Amino acid sequence: MTDAPEVLRYSAFAATPEGGNPAGVVLDAASLDDATMQRISADVGYSETAFIVGRDDTGAVQRYRVRYWSPAAEVPFCGHATVATAVALAERSGAGDVLFETGAGEIALRSTADADGAVSVSFTSVEPHVLDLDIGVRDRLLGLLGLNDGDLDPRFPSAESFAGNRHPILVLADRELFHQFRFSPSAVAALMREQGWLGTVTVLFSAGPAEFEARNLFPVGRITEDPATGSAAASTGAFLREHGFAGRTVTIRQGAHVGRPSLLTVTIPETGGIVVSGGATRIA
Repeated sequence: MTDAPEVLRYSAFAATPEGGNPAGVVLDAASLDDATMQRISADVGYSETAFIVGRDDTGAVQRYRVRYWSPAAEVPFCGHATVATAVALAERSGAGDVLFETGAGEIALRSTADADGAVSVSFTSVEPHVLDLDIGVRDRLLGLLGLNDGDLDPRFPSAESFAGNRHPILVLADRELFHQFRFSPSAVAALMREQGWLGTVTVLFSAGPAEFEARNLFPVGRITEDPATGSAAASTGAFLREHGFAGRTVTIRQGAHVGRPSLLTVTIPETGGIVVSGGATRIA
């Protein structure tokens, strides 16, 4: 009988010791079939678990083939599990540059370690694109959140943004409404499945010139709201580039609504992939 693989557990993008988004990491998953990876992810119970299913050391930069599974299905890309995996690799092999081959495309990562050995990771997303969000779909989504178009910040028209996963993005004008809106998980999950949104529904509030608060709804998983979402942060960066934020760095605060405060740093170049930065700590 084959031994069960070791599953590492990390919390990524934590703003406080109890914050961040937990992810599972399996560093040696080459022999695992889809059913086994799905079962392991369900057993772990986090929003995603990352599996390294291949490695290529022949080039100047090490390449890893990575797959991501939620407890319910495989997803093309997961930002916080990517950071967690890169931190796990850096802790074992040293910091530096690596490439992840994912279902969404090739992701370049750079890890650095401080004097105490704490590892931080920046990943560059695949080439993003932003599309208008169909008005009918937008209004259905707003209705499921108990909102209407008058609640939106007119500076940021709603859109669907892709930087590894497709994320509908809504920006609310009122902070209290941002914090207080409620939703039916089953109804939002049904709309997400209908639209093929494998990531989260991203709801933002502009808290300052370079700071946003985020709620990322994920009712298609076991949780209804994600504490920290790297793929959504990348998609948010692509969205903000369309609104004059090219060349800037913004911070995204997330997770307060689920008791896991998180902080993500997003650098928005003039062109190309969006850079998302953060760390991850081992969960005992």
